[in-house]
Amino acid sequence: MNKNWKIGFVPILLLMILLVNHSVDAADKDKKKEKDSFDLPKNVLPISKENTFPNVTENVEMMEPSEETKALLKTADINIENPELIAMLNETTINPSPIGIGYRASIYLGRMPLEYKSEDTSVIWDYNQVNENELNNIGGKDVQELQYYQNKEKEIKGALTNKISNTSIVKKMMLESSKQKTNLPLSFTTKIGRNTKLDNIYEVPEDKSGLLETYAPAINEKGKVIFGEVYVRLRGTSKEIEIKNVTKQGIGAWIPIQDHVALSFQLK
Repeated sequence: MNKNWKIGFVPILLLMILLVNHSVDAADKDKKKEKDSFDLPKNVLPISKENTFPNVTENVEMMEPSEETKALLKTADINIENPELIAMLNETTINPSPIGIGYRASIYLGRMPLEYKSEDTSVIWDYNQVNENELNNIGGKDVQELQYYQNKEKEIKGALTNKISNTSIVKKMMLESSKQKTNLPLSFTTKIGRNTKLDNIYEVPEDKSGLLETYAPAINEKGKVIFGEVYVRLRGTSKEIEIKNVTKQGIGAWIPIQDHVALSFQLK
């Protein structure tokens, strides 16, 4: 082997290793940066124990496919995560005839959302103002203390940002995607009960007025929903899923973070 070839190959190999390591490090840093963006700031506090309204956790029932359904889903050329379609396939018994040589049939299940692909997930800590506490200490002689106290029951609602068919299924898929990405308690509807309070103290000096504003935080989710017409094809002794007329639609959503408040204190 030519020695010059060896001498030239070694630097190239080292360069390739360095580039691969750099790409891996950059990907790890991006993942850590995204994870850190969902860490609670110091002014955002959980109120699940203090909340006088008992919110019910909105768990998305992601249907576990049966072994038969798993095998059927693998025949599709598009990933399917629609929980209602999976439940439909679990409850359906389709057995092609073992002697059905030349037998063909097509079962149309409908046009429906198949998968949600997240493109951006961000958090807005001051999504919706839910309360305001004020303490006027102008003319006072001592420092006074201000605390968070919910004056009225407040309902916080999330929503999809544009119209889309099969709204309930799309919301389920977006909610599950956001929960997995953020590891936060999310719900499209949540409430903060009247008289909910926290022990945190904010000092208001003499000749000052203190204002404590309270906000409900939320996740802003953006991505695409994949739609398609779903058929189950029976061919002799085999069966498979066929997807036709595939389309994509952009969608966004505001999803409140349940049982959390963001507090903003100002002195005037």
